[in-house]
Amino acid sequence: SRVKNKNYRIGQRFISRMNLSSGIKKQVQRSKQELNGIVVVDKPRHMTSAKVVASVKHLLRAKKVGHTGTLDPFAEGVLVCCINKATRLATFLLAGNKTYRATLKLGIETDTQDSTGSVTAVTKISALPEEIITSAIKKFEGRIEQQPPVFSALKHKGTPLYKLARRGRPIQKPARPVQISKIKILAIKLPLVHLEIACSAGTYIRALCADIGKHLGCGGHLFALKRIESCGFKIQQANSLAALEHLVSKGDPNGYMISMADALKDMPACLADQSLISKIRQGRPVNKADLNCGRLFESTQKQALKIKIVDTANTLLAVLNYETAQDRISYACVFAN
Repeated sequence: SRVKNKNYRIGQRFISRMNLSSGIKKQVQRSKQELNGIVVVDKPRHMTSAKVVASVKHLLRAKKVGHTGTLDPFAEGVLVCCINKATRLATFLLAGNKTYRATLKLGIETDTQDSTGSVTAVTKISALPEEIITSAIKKFEGRIEQQPPVFSALKHKGTPLYKLARRGRPIQKPARPVQISKIKILAIKLPLVHLEIACSAGTYIRALCADIGKHLGCGGHLFALKRIESCGFKIQQANSLAALEHLVSKGDPNGYMISMADALKDMPACLADQSLISKIRQGRPVNKADLNCGRLFESTQKQALKIKIVDTANTLLAVLNYETAQDRISYACVFAN
């Protein structure tokens, strides 16, 4: 009996060592297969964008994860996360347009211009005709000057404005131009006005709601916010963190990852031959004759152009700058090994 127990313990230790060795091998294999691409997350309410990024990084065991535009903790919706090498694409995606579903609450102003702040003014709303509300809102379509909120992540001498505001030292940054492409009124159920807003990057929906309230003479603030599109990625493509965890467990990145080439869907593409691939890998100068997209240069006018270079497997090899004034091509990013 003692011999059997001893052999059992020895066997268990051997199995444990085998399992540990197997686990280490699997970890090494996973680390060699670095994931590079875009993951679209449906950020939940009451969670910071930074915490979502940290969760994605942990789930994917990624070295680097970044995003292409912060959502406030109380907001929800599309958060575009760039994984590993794809973090270098953020510079091309940050300027992308955004679309939001927003709820404006009239009659109450807050210091943060949203529902998380302290109430600073209350105005009784008289019977505001829908035509007056609609007319006021439509005046904010187009190119407008907008003052960033004093509670924002913009910095003053290296310190975020919201930190200064919390210390009782609010800093008002100068107004800057933003583009409001369209404001669609979904419903008016006073004091709430439900809106869909398409706008340029850098637009503060909080500030827009506060400005509409001021224009109506009753004040207002952003009551709820959901981003439904960012940089061309829609809410229908987004996964919750729980859904993402389930998809990752299946081991197939195609279920949740958008390739780097597909992420730059609005950027013109050129298919590289072996000669061009060699040039890119060696960092040698590239000219128009190397690229199989002559018509692209013919149609280009006086503005600069960015071109993605892909191989036959649609792997992103590089992003090139074409400077029309100098008729010159330079490297913006190189991904080819």
